[in-house]
Amino acid sequence: MAIILFDDKAHQTLLPLTFTRPVADLRIGILTIAEKWGKYLKSDFSYYTQPYLTGKFHIKVEADNLFINGAVCPDEQLLEAIDKLKTGQALMLGSKLIAIKLSKADASGFEAGTKYEDVVNYSGSPVVLTYPEDIFRQNDTELRKDFKLLTRGRSSTAISSTNVIIGNDFFAEEGAIADCSSFSTLNGPIYLAANTEVWEGTHIRGGFALHSHSQVKMGSKIYGATTVGPYCRVGGEINNAVIWGYSNKGHEGYLGNSVMGEWCNIGADTNNSNLKNNYAEVKLWDYTTQRFRRTGMQFCGLIMADHAKCAINTMFNTGTVVGVSANIFGAGFPRNFIPDFSWGGPQGYEVYSLKKAFETTEKVFGRRDHRVFDETEREILKTVFELTEEFRRF
Repeated sequence: MAIILFDDKAHQTLLPLTFTRPVADLRIGILTIAEKWGKYLKSDFSYYTQPYLTGKFHIKVEADNLFINGAVCPDEQLLEAIDKLKTGQALMLGSKLIAIKLSKADASGFEAGTKYEDVVNYSGSPVVLTYPEDIFRQNDTELRKDFKLLTRGRSSTAISSTNVIIGNDFFAEEGAIADCSSFSTLNGPIYLAANTEVWEGTHIRGGFALHSHSQVKMGSKIYGATTVGPYCRVGGEINNAVIWGYSNKGHEGYLGNSVMGEWCNIGADTNNSNLKNNYAEVKLWDYTTQRFRRTGMQFCGLIMADHAKCAINTMFNTGTVVGVSANIFGAGFPRNFIPDFSWGGPQGYEVYSLKKAFETTEKVFGRRDHRVFDETEREILKTVFELTEEFRRF
């Protein structure tokens, strides 16, 4: 049976993080949502997503197909409910379609907003992503679930005796290296993937996950629940942040209650605020309403989309949203919403042209031998540039 992870309206409410990917490709906990489903169902998967993303994120239809909402994270109770579905039956959580089994003929006409007659109502409470802040807000829950999923029945490899490990929920894959550092799992598990490095003098308080080929620099202080994706380098102070792959926050400075996309770079001594001076509720820019939305949260930091970068000593206000391929620099606090493909800072902005953005991105990709900035990647960014033109009225 083909597993197809589909986008619903969450693809819009999760912008700008989903401009460059399907919802199921979002990382929360240790794994992406798609990877979670693949491991729970022991199956490959594909995506039903926005047309401009299909060149990179393909769909594969077979005789029997299981469409699953890409914004929903799996758990054992949900898997049991899905397993009981018959062909043509839709599993609903209120008005939200969770999953449906379809034949090949019906799969070709699938649309996320279709109303189905044969419905099974689900009474569970799965983790469902609706807004960007849900990623760091629910990261603790998903990190604990993923830790159990990845380590069940396995034993951690031994790491250097120069480290101090407090608690029992510590797991290091073969090839993980750590020296002269402390790891406390009293508040959440710690997972070090293969080919990771934790440099001397680091203090990590779980939950925490470090993905393959990533490094934590000397003297770092990391608090849970924090996830660092593959091919990243991080340092300074990090608290309850999710950093996706190929991004760097390698210097002193604070990142908290935040989400940082792929191919991002944070300049030295950059800080974000995660609490307003008056302790008021934080608002975030919402692309669907084109205004700031109440989050109901007192602690909310930075939402940074793919390919965004900032210079040294950048100061991000509480609840700042940074769009795709924005480049920020200059003294003072930037605005709370920095549109996609913006170039500048508090002194003013101009359009970051596609030509210049492509030149930078090609150099960044070139630093990774296994990644190529090809025509497919270019077309995605070109489409995002066109989709976001209305926000760049500088």
